[in-house]
Amino acid sequence: MTKDYIHRARGVSELKAHLVLVPKYRKKIFTDAMLTRLDSVFSELMGKWEGTLIEFNGESDHVHLLLQYNPQTQPSKLINNLKTVSSRYLRKEFPTEINKFYYKKVLWTSGYFIASCGGVTVDELKAYVQNQDRPD
Repeated sequence: MTKDYIHRARGVSELKAHLVLVPKYRKKIFTDAMLTRLDSVFSELMGKWEGTLIEFNGESDHVHLLLQYNPQTQPSKLINNLKTVSSRYLRKEFPTEINKFYYKKVLWTSGYFIASCGGVTVDELKAYVQNQDRPD
C-alpha cells in the first residue's frame, strides 16, 4: 500500500479527517447536479489549502468529505472556507432550487461534524507505542 504523505520543508504528514456538513434546518435540497458541483468546488478548494479531497458523496440533506490536509492548516478555518465558498457557488448557480428553501444568504448550519481518521486503529497505535525498544 502506498502512502500519500504530504512533504513540506520541516516535516512529513498524513492527516486525514471525515467531515459532515448539513444544510440549514436539514432541508432536503441537494440534487445530483448540486452534489457534482460541490465535489468540484471542494476539490478545487482543498488544492488551494495544499490538501486533497480524497472522497466526496452526499444525500439530499447532508454531505460527507474525506480530506487530507497539512499540519499548518487550522481545521476550523478550512471548514469555514469550504462552507462559505461552496454556499456562494451553489446560491449563484442553483438559485431556483435553493431560494425555495432559504431567503437569507445562508446555506449551511453553523455547526459541523469532523473526526480524525487514519490507517490504523487506536488499539494498534497503543500496541505499537507500548512495544518500543525502551532502554533499561
